[in-house]
Amino acid sequence: MVGCAGSFPGPDAAASGYLVQAEGPDERTGATRTWTVLMDLGNGALGPLQRLADPTALDAIAVSHLHSDHVADLVVLNVLRRYRPGGPCPPVAVHAPEGAAERLALMAGKDPATEVSGQFAFRTWEPGVPVVVGPLTFVPVAVEHPVPAFGFRVTGPSDHDAARTVTLAYTGDTDECPGLTELADGVDLLLAEAAYLEGRDDGLRGVHLTGRRAGLAAAAGGAGRLVLTHIPAWNDPEETLAEARAAYAGPLDLARTGDVHVL
Repeated sequence: MVGCAGSFPGPDAAASGYLVQAEGPDERTGATRTWTVLMDLGNGALGPLQRLADPTALDAIAVSHLHSDHVADLVVLNVLRRYRPGGPCPPVAVHAPEGAAERLALMAGKDPATEVSGQFAFRTWEPGVPVVVGPLTFVPVAVEHPVPAFGFRVTGPSDHDAARTVTLAYTGDTDECPGLTELADGVDLLLAEAAYLEGRDDGLRGVHLTGRRAGLAAAAGGAGRLVLTHIPAWNDPEETLAEARAAYAGPLDLARTGDVHVL
């Protein structure tokens, strides 16, 4: 976990950012190596990313949607990759909703020194169309949010048994919808946002999940494990956890910066 705060950085966590890694062969060299895909990079997340992985050696970036708490630090990731002492990095593929290049250009401003196209090769998600990155396969699933948004089903080899395939699903930001049902179906781990609270936020639909709604999705899909993330600093995480626990009987955790979940 790189960043797990909801909607803005919290006092103890950056905004959304997650790493998915798997061992697999490199077609260019034939050697087995660690493949690394970054999912989202919100406000403040570039700092902890540097403790957990090499930002200049990413194999791809998967963007769920274009709100700042999920993409803002891509602008400064561009600076790190462009001006490192060893020279600019080759462009990394950024798979994102339509309009990502324009969104980041607006955030970067008009200074040519911060222009982002040289570091990022933008690719637009097509719902249900797989994207393969080494041993990992990402399937984008459209979800419900005020802007175009996707969750991801990610399949790859188990860390315990390379012959076995495991599946992680990341909801991005969403409310209950058919896409959430598809994401949760039979996954080994469901990484679900849970920014809202039951009772307090009942009138706010079509934006975020509560802990209860995340738990219900995990239970209905038979998810092997549920990890709750994107919890704003003004929420009590234990209240969110209790909501989910009342709906889901399986292994349950709160996302914390630096946590590693091995499948």
